[in-house]
Order: sequence, then structure tokens, then C-alpha cells
Amino acid sequence: MSVVLDASALLAFLHEEPGGERVSPVLEGARVSAVNWSEVLQKSLQRGVDVEGMQQEFIEVGVIFDPFTPEQAETAGRLFTQTRNHGLSLADRACLALAVDKRLPVMTADRAWGRLKLDVDIEVVR
Repeated sequence: MSVVLDASALLAFLHEEPGGERVSPVLEGARVSAVNWSEVLQKSLQRGVDVEGMQQEFIEVGVIFDPFTPEQAETAGRLFTQTRNHGLSLADRACLALAVDKRLPVMTADRAWGRLKLDVDIEVVR
């Protein structure tokens, strides 16, 4: 089964943080929003990580990178009222919008997502 990965889940995997070990088995066929990929790159660069070729390595193990569509943008905008009290960013809502669009569960390392009441299955990895 495929899953949508939040930036926090990918970062936990990349930086060998708690919960990252739960991401490895789902990489093949996993989907990542282009918005979340941007966040992964930004945070990796902040840590001094060489990101050259990183996306290609993920593609080679089967990760699918999805563009942020106008429909997903509308969904993310509508999710604001349901998620604002939990501190979700635009990137977080873009991830959820991809999950809604593809009718897939989402995997995150952000514990606040576990309190969301949405029509999306959310797995918090730590």
C-alpha cells in the first residue's frame, strides 16, 4: 500500500531520528508533495547536508514526487480552519491535501497531527 510522506517523516529517515526506521519500509511507492520536498531540502541544507542527487536517490527507491496542483492548493486552503489550532504550516496542509487527493494515508513525525480530526488516516511515527 502506498502512503504520503510528510517532510518531517522524510527528515526523520534521512537524519536517523526517532521514527525514521518506520519510513524505510514504505519508501517504494510513497508519494511526496513538491512543497514538502522543498522543506526537506531547506532543512537538510540548514544542517549542512549535501543535497546534490538526493531526489534522484529517492526516485531510484521508488518515491514519487507530486506537483502541488491548483486543486490541492484549494484543499490546503480549506484545511486551514480545521488545523490552525494545531500549528500546521502550509507545507503540512499541502501534504494532507495530497493525501486527500490520492485517497492515501499519510505518515508524519509531527505529534500534533495525531490530534487532527480529518477524513485522512494519519500515522505518527514517534
